[in-house]
Amino acid sequence: MAHHLIDAHGLAEVAVDRRLVDALRARTDFAWLDLRAPTDDELGLVGEALGFHPLALEDSRSFGQRPKLDPYGDVSFLVVYGANNDEDGLVEVHCFYSERRLVTVRRDACPAFAELRERHVRRPLCEDGPAHTLHQVVDALVDSFFPVLANMDDLIDAIEEAIAERPDQEQLRRIFLLKRRLIALRRVVAPQRDLVATIANGVADLPGTGEEADRRFRDVYDHLIRLVETLDSYRDLLSGITDVYLSTVSNRLSDITKRLAAVATIFLPLTFITGFFGQNFTWMVDHVGGLAAFLGLGIGLQLLVFAVFVVLFRRRGWF
Repeated sequence: MAHHLIDAHGLAEVAVDRRLVDALRARTDFAWLDLRAPTDDELGLVGEALGFHPLALEDSRSFGQRPKLDPYGDVSFLVVYGANNDEDGLVEVHCFYSERRLVTVRRDACPAFAELRERHVRRPLCEDGPAHTLHQVVDALVDSFFPVLANMDDLIDAIEEAIAERPDQEQLRRIFLLKRRLIALRRVVAPQRDLVATIANGVADLPGTGEEADRRFRDVYDHLIRLVETLDSYRDLLSGITDVYLSTVSNRLSDITKRLAAVATIFLPLTFITGFFGQNFTWMVDHVGGLAAFLGLGIGLQLLVFAVFVVLFRRRGWF
């Protein structure tokens, strides 16, 4: 996997070895090292050279954590999330941050970081100091959720239109998939909002931060509030769509049941008539005979009953 070193002078793909970590340790300017799926040996080499706490290194080897911030002296350990296009739609990023270094560790592809590298070519990220670089990283990860939510909005609209036309099981399956996706997103976005709030309000004492950094992180906090509110509104909207789906299916079933009941009601007297005339009563055998009697009593009476019930059902709106 490609690792990247970003500083005020440029961008380069690097290999994690003793020469790199010695160069990082000797530098006096700020640099950002982005590690994509590093091995335990590579992560241990970087951590040992840059003085990362053993507990922070242990946490960094374990993915699937909640967003958090743990200070370890001059180095703070952060867990933040962004969006990508893999199976779970999330990228988990572990950040080791100090006044001189930012080291990010991740396993998955991160489109937000690719955009940051492209932006770095036009204007170096590290020129304005460590807090600005950390803000850019967190802000890019947070903003990567907005296209995902926009796509969800389109999917919800499509499901609504499909249910209005003709509901089926596939739409219900898509609703449940979207609900699970929303739950997974909210599980990381809500704690990340609280994490950024501690930075923006000055509760977390990050190295190199000041009034300007707090102002920048308050902007990220505002984005996260919008994300959480949007996720909650989508969840409520999907719950409403589910109710509409179930109501529509129930109404269709009731309509079908009503039509079948009407048909059964029509055929009930017809069955009685045919059953009655099918009995070999002596009077019927002696007095009901010929074509006229057959057409009048055998056919005409049944058609008359059918017509009466059709007119009655139509007046009551059952047909």
